[in-house]
Amino acid sequence: MKVRKTVFFVAAAVFGATALAGPAMAQNTSTAAAPSPATGKVQLNVNTAINQTLVDKYVRDAPNVALAKCDGASPKFASPVLTFSNYTPGPFMGTDANISADVELKPGTAAGVYPLTVTCGGQTYSTQFTVPAAQVAKVPSGAAKAGDGSMAG
Repeated sequence: MKVRKTVFFVAAAVFGATALAGPAMAQNTSTAAAPSPATGKVQLNVNTAINQTLVDKYVRDAPNVALAKCDGASPKFASPVLTFSNYTPGPFMGTDANISADVELKPGTAAGVYPLTVTCGGQTYSTQFTVPAAQVAKVPSGAAKAGDGSMAG
């Protein structure tokens, strides 16, 4: 009979602790689940499954996209070295954004770090992105040339 009393008291203690903790836990979860104030952000490009180093890097000879999450009407991207076109509302797969625009690098832009901003709803969000050095597009004059193999013996 002593075993039954012990089990009963343990069960009563567990139920009592659960009943006391229940309202406190419910209060904590409702506080944690409360929506946080909307915050904005801006970035250049999105990482892919193949390339995880694309965010905030301009990619030469490839499409580039500015993305932003912000509240308010008429978002406007800006950068001293980029032009923007084709503003498109989101959402977008792979990033938490609600607006995008196609990006082109202005001719003659040197390699370096540049600002990118988006203004919407009276708020401005900014980031910095890198532009890599341009790759050599043609074989330099005077470079060694390989033969066609006709002299191989």
